[in-house]
Amino acid sequence: MSLRLATFNIENLMTRFDFTGFRNQVRQDRVLRLFDIRNEAEYQRLEEARTVAHTDDTRQQSALAIADADADILCLQETDNMAALQAFEYGYLFRMVGNGYRQKYLIEGNDSRGIDVSVLMREETRDGQKIECVDIRSHAGITYRDFDLYAPDLGQGAKPDDRIFKRDCLEMDLRIGGRPLTLYVVHFKSMGPGREGLDGRQSTMPVRRAEARAVRRIIEDRFGKGRTADKAFAICGDMNDYQEKLAIEGDKRSGYRFVPQQEEASALDVFSEDGFAVNPMLRRPVDDRWTLYHSRGPEERHLCQLDYIWLSPSLAERNAKRMPEIIRAGQPFRTLFPPGQEVERYPRVGWDRPKASDHCPIVMELDL
Repeated sequence: MSLRLATFNIENLMTRFDFTGFRNQVRQDRVLRLFDIRNEAEYQRLEEARTVAHTDDTRQQSALAIADADADILCLQETDNMAALQAFEYGYLFRMVGNGYRQKYLIEGNDSRGIDVSVLMREETRDGQKIECVDIRSHAGITYRDFDLYAPDLGQGAKPDDRIFKRDCLEMDLRIGGRPLTLYVVHFKSMGPGREGLDGRQSTMPVRRAEARAVRRIIEDRFGKGRTADKAFAICGDMNDYQEKLAIEGDKRSGYRFVPQQEEASALDVFSEDGFAVNPMLRRPVDDRWTLYHSRGPEERHLCQLDYIWLSPSLAERNAKRMPEIIRAGQPFRTLFPPGQEVERYPRVGWDRPKASDHCPIVMELDL
């Protein structure tokens, strides 16, 4: 009995317009800066037209990426609300996969922009096993004080009674053909601007480390500390951190070089350091584990894994010969691919946009 499990940061699946760029140029789309906009009403009209025109191509490509993943269970990040999820599934996904994802789950979390984690599920696996949601729990309300995770290095004015998760840790008890599987769906703190001499990743890492520790605490409270290894669980989502990256050197004329680099520290060490959970992406070649291309110009470019399906040790052992698949056909053409990894992009993918997302979906077939 097998299950295809996927995770995908679908990137801003929104049902509303963002007009804050009129007063805050940092939030203003670059194309609108090319025009002389005389007042706020005109700005709003142009922003509405830009967003609608851009979104249709984007969501077609997002749906193509999800269709290629062909998952039985799909964990999503950056979903606005249930209305957005339903509209996307009916207007885009349904046209490509038919009556696939009738079960939809979303609980509003803590994100200041209102983007949440969500889950889409088929009613049955491809081999006809029933997929049931037995229970679902949000952990958005847990504070640093609750788990004794407050520390001064959290920064950004953090207080002991602040909520740990910047979005949520959505816990789902499932039965697949009668067999139990517990999912933890997360979207950790993003890498913000640097501060106090640290870059954006380092300065925000304490927050992600606290989130990872909280996820681990939730699992250990559930199954018993020291008794989690033989349970069937998976931690899925965009974790906004990495333990290694492919630094990109060179240029188009002289050729690009992709140099593997290990990070000294990562928030994800909380999961891996003592074998608490397994990252099956490590079964792929070192230059073929990436799910996101990061670039701030020619001086700062790398490929890295931000998107994960962490498996419990027993689930990883049961699937020791299986590797995650990475769907990269929705990546924009600015993404630099290591030699031999290039793929045929979806129709109308652009240099930077439209694209399916900044992130690549990952999917893994699991024997339960």
